[in-house]
Amino acid sequence: MKKHTTLLSAAIAGAMLLAGCGKKDDTLNLFVWTEYVPQAVLDKFTEETGIKVAMETYSSNEEMTQKLFAGGGNYDLIQPSEYTVEALIKDNYLQPLDHAKIPNLKNLAPEFREMPFDPGNKYSVPWLSGFVGITYNAETIPGPVVGYSDVFTANNAGRIVTLDDSRELVSWAMTASGLPINDVTDENLEKIKPLLQDWMSKIKVFDSDSPKTSLSNGDVDIGVIWSGEGAILFNQNPKFQWVLPAEGFHMFIDSLAIPKTAKNKEMAEEFINFILRPDIGKMILDEFPYYSPNAEARKLLSDAERNNPASYPPGLDITKALLFKDVGAQGSKVDELITSLKVQ
Repeated sequence: MKKHTTLLSAAIAGAMLLAGCGKKDDTLNLFVWTEYVPQAVLDKFTEETGIKVAMETYSSNEEMTQKLFAGGGNYDLIQPSEYTVEALIKDNYLQPLDHAKIPNLKNLAPEFREMPFDPGNKYSVPWLSGFVGITYNAETIPGPVVGYSDVFTANNAGRIVTLDDSRELVSWAMTASGLPINDVTDENLEKIKPLLQDWMSKIKVFDSDSPKTSLSNGDVDIGVIWSGEGAILFNQNPKFQWVLPAEGFHMFIDSLAIPKTAKNKEMAEEFINFILRPDIGKMILDEFPYYSPNAEARKLLSDAERNNPASYPPGLDITKALLFKDVGAQGSKVDELITSLKVQ
């Protein structure tokens, strides 16, 4: 869901040295997003296989890559977003997957088998996908709400929650300005700076871990958040409406991948095959109702789950979704811009 740092290439050599050639462990070590992996799934994996699982979490791709490179040998599976997968592949930091050991790959929906950041799932397998969109309390925010211009208004100042994610914030401003979200040039960053400055002055809460919380407890009335969070809010109370921004919407794909420094590759592939089972995919969706790449798991959803407008937006055309690409060194400039605006 978030960003890749310019420290990537420089850190790889150090991470490889730190990992060394250590012995295999009897524990599968996961490094994954917060609020994304149900404990019940880990418990069932251990029950069925006898393999213990240790889970550590992060809140951004930046945090993940920095910690990975500080001690990469500690993790057998990571959960990078699409453009971070792209960057890690470029820098030869992921192990190719042995598809013979992951027969449940057949359960992936066709559209998730040839993603541009990893065609053929050579290095990664989608965990969950979703969208970044607008959730609002229809009892306190008069409609219609269709795009970013309806969120960042004077009337909504101090009533807004957004993701605490530099790449996301910049991409929204670029989309609203008619600029391609991956064209992160110095010139384009300068163009959107005034708009971002205005927007950020109106935001009350920055929260990537659980942005639904401030909406649910009434601290704010509208936000730009992850679709799974919007789906949970809608399930709690349909007053929380969900909208894909009219200016254009971003789809994220968070995948499982095995770092070069992993000590337990076979156990990691066994876990990947496990989560691709339809019943396990359904367990994941029961707790985190994002858009599932697992076509067979989707078949187990109830009508109400399939009709949740945040999980499965009506009339969705995935071909129109915007995907992040690795922007290399420009990523640090995105961070610098957002950091500078936050302190103003």
